[in-house]
Amino acid sequence: MINRIKELLKGSAAAEAPMERDALQVAAAALLVEAARLDDDFDEAEWTTVRRLVRDRFELSEEEADALVEEAEREVAESVEIYRFARIVKDRFDQAQRVQLIEMLWEVVYADGTLHHYEANLLRRIAGLIYVSDQESGSARKRTLNRLNQTN
Repeated sequence: MINRIKELLKGSAAAEAPMERDALQVAAAALLVEAARLDDDFDEAEWTTVRRLVRDRFELSEEEADALVEEAEREVAESVEIYRFARIVKDRFDQAQRVQLIEMLWEVVYADGTLHHYEANLLRRIAGLIYVSDQESGSARKRTLNRLNQTN
């Protein structure tokens, strides 16, 4: 223990300690992962979409995005509810950012080409938890579908 304290004072322990990931990034990624795996098929298209979305949203490298998605998968697997993730997002994102997250969620659930009714229900619940109205969520869905149709 004394050696650990000495290392801490020298700064070497700080250099060796892994950087703690931002709770907001983990919470947002966890909601995306939950949406992707809700239909019991977290396929390659959904995984790639989640990874791309968190990479672009949080300006991460490929490796950082992979690590974030893997951490989010672990968090979702260990959690029995989405409320704690939604609360972090609600508290730390402004309204425009929360709507943008809903748009990202729509993109994830449409990544496999179909919208399962469980996925639609999850999007409604998350929107309510993060204070995004049905109208805002519907508009986000339309923007997402338009963007996806233009790229296909």
